[in-house]
Amino acid sequence: MSDASVKDATGCNWERWVRTLDRAGAANKSHREIAKLVAFFGTTSWWTQMVTVGYERIRGMRQKGQLRDGAYQASKSRTFDADVTQVYDAFASASTRKRWIGDDVTVQSATPPKRMRLTWPDGTSSVVGFVAKGPAKSVAAVQHDKLPTRAAADAAKRAWAERFDRLAAVVSARTSA
Repeated sequence: MSDASVKDATGCNWERWVRTLDRAGAANKSHREIAKLVAFFGTTSWWTQMVTVGYERIRGMRQKGQLRDGAYQASKSRTFDADVTQVYDAFASASTRKRWIGDDVTVQSATPPKRMRLTWPDGTSSVVGFVAKGPAKSVAAVQHDKLPTRAAADAAKRAWAERFDRLAAVVSARTSA
């Protein structure tokens, strides 16, 4: 985020935020504690998180896509030319899911047709959200968590792009049938 954007939204540039948070001992605090310090200055919740994560990156406490515990996240979304129920069902049906995911994944929880939590054999997990964008258009957005490295996060993002390509073929075949 640019210095100008941060200053426009919060009244402080990055240099001032870093100086202020350093004086408050933020480098030795948890993410939640840093966010409380930032919020004290009247920032909205989105900007509180933006400044907190930015500070943590500037101070070397995390990298892009990394959480404070050291794990990484990857996210990917895709718009499909299919009803949201069709896209959700392609995740929910074990046999259909196997065709396009190709891995042995377990559904941990599901709220049809809104959300699904998946676990993977490698111990990682994914949360998928589904949103209708019209009668024959929907979005699936995935966040893959507990990835051990930046390279693993990049690989997960590429893998989801490929999976979504295969899913698009599955749901379009159902739509045209």
